[in-house]
Amino acid sequence: MQRQNPGELTTGKIFTCLIKLAGPMFVGALLQNLQSMIDLFWVGRLGSDSVAALAMSGTILMLLFPIIMGAATGTVAMVSRFVGAGQMDKASDTAGQSLLFALLAGLVTGLAGWFFAGGLCRLLGASESVRALAQDYLGISFLGCCTVFVLFIGNSALQGAGNVKLPMFAMLLANIINLALDPVMIYGLLGFPRMEVRGAALATVMSQAAAAALVVSFLSRGVSGLHVRAGRWRFQPALAWTLMRIGIPSSCQMLSRGLMSMILMRIVALFGTAAIAAYGIGLRFHMIILMPAFVLGNATATMVGQNLGAGKPDRARAAAWMATAIDEVFMVSWAAVMLAFAPAFMKFFDANPEVVRIGAAYLRTVPMFYVFTALAIVLGRALDGAGQTMATM
Repeated sequence: MQRQNPGELTTGKIFTCLIKLAGPMFVGALLQNLQSMIDLFWVGRLGSDSVAALAMSGTILMLLFPIIMGAATGTVAMVSRFVGAGQMDKASDTAGQSLLFALLAGLVTGLAGWFFAGGLCRLLGASESVRALAQDYLGISFLGCCTVFVLFIGNSALQGAGNVKLPMFAMLLANIINLALDPVMIYGLLGFPRMEVRGAALATVMSQAAAAALVVSFLSRGVSGLHVRAGRWRFQPALAWTLMRIGIPSSCQMLSRGLMSMILMRIVALFGTAAIAAYGIGLRFHMIILMPAFVLGNATATMVGQNLGAGKPDRARAAAWMATAIDEVFMVSWAAVMLAFAPAFMKFFDANPEVVRIGAAYLRTVPMFYVFTALAIVLGRALDGAGQTMATM
């Protein structure tokens, strides 16, 4: 398996390098978001209560992102900087330290989330039936935190090294498994018990576990240029502190977004199950539309880190602005599509007229701000790639 040549990222044409990085990243991100859409498609056939439960669960699970995004930001910034400077041993040590953190944080967070899942559902204030379904989904999802943390950090290490194809293949594997298991576990096919929303959660956790195992095997064999064998998983205080110094501001930034999402969900819940379902579907579309921004931002972070490591700050700056310009084109195009076809998108997942009405209004309002969102995401990730996470916070 070939990987992106680090030298190319510091010497090749900037536009070409960005596209080569962003292309596989986009496919990987699309596949990652497709998992939640597959869950939503099958669960949507169970009724609006189940859709609302997934929406509420998704909002609560967003609280995990501050932890994982902080570690991922530090991983990409440090791995890309070391790779750009030709210090592959230090890059491998960084990847190993990040994976150790992912494993431990996943265990602690998963157990805490499993214990407090019921209280978090009550805090958001949906109906009793929706809360019960959400708690079922969250109980399994939280116990799978360890796998998703390792998968996310492993992919970040590979991307920091310029290897964007292996994470894409890992997510493809996860989607194939999830696509096969979802109907079987949700509806009780092929001799499996009918698990409904619990089946959706279990299928997702199992698919992510398989992908995480694949990524760890890639790293342990050094196929990406990062040799993360058993000895590199040991705790290294100085390296861990550097990762924390870069990652904590990013975590704080994501925590504020997660808390904002919970507050919004609490407000939406006041308007009933249809509003929760509509918001949940709309939010998933919103995240898919933002994928080009996040993907180009991640590609930019890798470019910035490697070029700063190679002593080329002007090239790093040029890459950030070019990525921003590319993303503006994507965002304007997506906004036009959402404005034109919002009701049709909503009907595909929930035909309830009230859900369609509320969701279409959401999908036609949010795109008006995508131009500003593109600037914030891409340039923010460029600063993250430079290790300047205090600025983005």
